[in-house]
Amino acid sequence: MHKIFHGAGVALITPFGGDLQIDFNSLGKLVDSQIGNHMDFLVVLGTTAETATLSHAERQLLIDFVIEKSAGRVPVMVGVGGNSTSDVIDQLKSLNLQKADGILSVVPYYNKPSQEGIYQHFMAIAATSPVPIVLYNVPGRSAISMTADTTLRLAHDAENIIGTKEASGNFGEIIKILKGKPDRFSVITGDDSLIVPTTSIGGEGVISVAANLIPRQISAMTHYALNGDYNSAAAIQLDIQSLVEDLFAEGNPSGVKAAMHSVGLCENVVRLPLVPVSEKLYNSLAEKTKRLL
Repeated sequence: MHKIFHGAGVALITPFGGDLQIDFNSLGKLVDSQIGNHMDFLVVLGTTAETATLSHAERQLLIDFVIEKSAGRVPVMVGVGGNSTSDVIDQLKSLNLQKADGILSVVPYYNKPSQEGIYQHFMAIAATSPVPIVLYNVPGRSAISMTADTTLRLAHDAENIIGTKEASGNFGEIIKILKGKPDRFSVITGDDSLIVPTTSIGGEGVISVAANLIPRQISAMTHYALNGDYNSAAAIQLDIQSLVEDLFAEGNPSGVKAAMHSVGLCENVVRLPLVPVSEKLYNSLAEKTKRLL
């Protein structure tokens, strides 16, 4: 069975210029670099894109730009989520998603709903979305974790819920999902440190932050692992681990933007409430990035 989102995906940053406006020139180069380095799909408007700071108009501009720039070379997933079900439904109706290949929708944050509330939230989205849905479980940001039982319930009850981005790091729950899911449903890790471990037990890829900076390594590692060459995959995982830890040391995407700036890929600019990383971390990121590139 062909699956739309399989292999190495990247959670694209939103580059900004010194005026805090979107730097489409840098974004265009980033999209071409990702595809040129064999990334399998792109994610726009994820957490890494600083979506919470973007206006509705900016979100649509980014969707249109990335889809046009990718020109059908790889699938494009669009982040459409929130902690108000009605607001998410309004986004689905107001955003032009006709050329998108799917959406990524996060577990509602801040409200701390029950598992039944999470289930009903996503079933309401499934009844509205014009494109397939990938769930996004990230308890580090949402303050609550969607259980494996809820994930499996959604996977079996809604045909257009086609996968989950699992960033819980809970292998017991991930194994339970892998054992109970329908064949059409994909489990994708959201943690750059867990690409090899997750694929080794049946996961089908990654949505990576580090790939913004090192797409060649992330792509190669993921494809090695999916093809069963765990020795080659593990060698890359171990080689990049120190850099990956630095990327998240003072928040995402502040870390990855600093590293990208050190090699001329974008400006070192984030929107408040995020701020650039400290000079000490910047220097560490620059040193480790230079070694890998």
